[in-house]
Amino acid sequence: MSTGTYTPRPGAAPLGRMIAAQAAFETKMLLRNGEQLLLTVVIPSLLLVLFSGVDIIDTGDGKAVDFLAPGVLALAVMSTAFTGQAIATGFERRYGVLKRLGASPIPRRALMCAKTLSVLAVELLQIALLTAIALGLGWSPQGGAAGVASVLALLALGTAAFSGLGLLMAGTLRAEATLAAANLVFLLLLVGGGVVVPLDRFPDGVAALLQLLPITALSDGLRDVLQDGASLPWRELAVLTAWSVLGLGAAARFFRWE
Repeated sequence: MSTGTYTPRPGAAPLGRMIAAQAAFETKMLLRNGEQLLLTVVIPSLLLVLFSGVDIIDTGDGKAVDFLAPGVLALAVMSTAFTGQAIATGFERRYGVLKRLGASPIPRRALMCAKTLSVLAVELLQIALLTAIALGLGWSPQGGAAGVASVLALLALGTAAFSGLGLLMAGTLRAEATLAAANLVFLLLLVGGGVVVPLDRFPDGVAALLQLLPITALSDGLRDVLQDGASLPWRELAVLTAWSVLGLGAAARFFRWE
């Protein structure tokens, strides 16, 4: 072969490079969406500041921010992993984006991995911002170094559970139905998921049922560690594990790409 000539080498990029490139693209798209930023960043921040500074809801003994901060962190995970992902994926499916990506060299498992990584990247930004706001409002998290592992496990399982449910909704409903249903579920779980309203404000039977919801398990688990200093909230971890298995399994089984 003479100098200055090249032999084409057609083929897909390595799997890791494809996942990294798609994850970076998905993250940029999430951060550029003003409606998603309102849902994932602005609303949780406003709730944290408002209910910590104004005595609207009786959050029990101690500072209101100590009760609210873990719940708002759980809300941030749900807003990104469930509501935001369901809406974005639903409209990608409607406009044929997923169908075209399916024809590209990137495997479906790599696409799902990239979407999960983009969700985790946005969640890290959310958690950092909300933690800074909560600390500025006087939050005193408990648990110490031993609680960090429990918090990470709760956040990871919560992300998996909400991602599975969000993808299940986006892959089985029309985009408009997904938009309406995801926002409705967000509002209902905000009120009844133990995020800003303590579960003991509900009747005993209702509270027992609400404890089985993933948002309640995540907010209560984070509260057990960060407010009460518990080492490992087994019940909440078990509930989130069950939702993760059911949600991801159902999404893998019933998700329609077009």
